[in-house]
Amino acid sequence: MRLFTILTLLTLIVPGLLGQTRDQLYNAYIDQFHSIATAQQRSHGIPASIILAQGLLESGAGRSRLATEGNNHFGIKCHDWQGKKIYHDDDEANECFRKYNHARESFEDHSFFLTTRSRYRSLFLLPSTDYKSWAHGLKAAGYATDPGYAAKLIDIIERYQLYRFDHYQPENVPIQPDEIPMAGGHPIFKSNGVKMIVARSGDSFASLAAATGIREDRLRYYNDAPEHATLRPGSIVYLAKKKKKGARAYPVHVVQAGESLYGISQNYGIQLISLYKLNGLSFEQGASIGQVLKLR
Repeated sequence: MRLFTILTLLTLIVPGLLGQTRDQLYNAYIDQFHSIATAQQRSHGIPASIILAQGLLESGAGRSRLATEGNNHFGIKCHDWQGKKIYHDDDEANECFRKYNHARESFEDHSFFLTTRSRYRSLFLLPSTDYKSWAHGLKAAGYATDPGYAAKLIDIIERYQLYRFDHYQPENVPIQPDEIPMAGGHPIFKSNGVKMIVARSGDSFASLAAATGIREDRLRYYNDAPEHATLRPGSIVYLAKKKKKGARAYPVHVVQAGESLYGISQNYGIQLISLYKLNGLSFEQGASIGQVLKLR
């Protein structure tokens, strides 16, 4: 009985301690780097919340090998880099990453990287307070291969209230709006090869239908949204019919806490009915945590 009691207490206490440790690490990182992030927002128009969330996620709150040995907080690979290098296993073994003398240089190079790559240009049409659209836009533009990348950034921003740093107005925004595909004032991204936009505060299927010229019933059909469904800021809205299967790079998905089949279908650009059929599920069934779903 005593052993059972001890084990029970450990089960209750240890997760709390681990969570507290994570919060302490994250808050220490935020305290250390938030002024650098806000300076980058003023100079380049990238939300400070996004900069901090990416730094936290990519570097493990500054504890990854790339961060501790290479001062690389954003996982930026060498590409055309002429400076110092550090090698690390990532998608492939022994890949080349940029190495910096100080962490500040990593933050500055991250801003330079985003502002000088054409694939990220449409992000700079977004308000610097719209962290949800920025998160989805970064994923759609290929910053990370993880399909859950946007959701992870948003979760970090909201858990640690990083949006409180997003009140600075950018001094200059490196953008040429005429070159960016738009739909109803929203930059167009692609997910699984299908055009999509990210809903903002005040958007509805009706307002987006009027703005894009796509009938409301078609928009709802493209997004598997019934008549009563509403949009929230950060919702993915497809402008064309989703695919019947996912991209080759993502054959399966392991269900995480809080995920729904609908949300998974939207994240991967797959028709909801196809997701049910691929996995032999009835419409009454939901997704279970840890369940491996076929995406193609």
